[in-house]
Amino acid sequence: MRLDQFLKVSRIIKRRTIAKAVCDDDRIEVNGHPAKAGKEVQEGDVLRLNLNSKILTCQILSVPKGNVNMSQAPSLYKILSEEGVE
Repeated sequence: MRLDQFLKVSRIIKRRTIAKAVCDDDRIEVNGHPAKAGKEVQEGDVLRLNLNSKILTCQILSVPKGNVNMSQAPSLYKILSEEGVE
């Protein structure tokens, strides 16, 4: 699954267009490397997102085949750390 689509489906970022913009601004790393929106992600990948007000590090636990219910979205990833940006 594409990185921008995973961010939307998991509801880490609410809209795919915003997820794509964040990726294009080099504010997301996958396994320590800058990643573009089209990067294919898989289980076990570690994402580091710079979301302006915070830096979120999470690990992908499951990559769905399509959309998931809102209640299931948090089960797709595990938050490893969350830091506020001053």
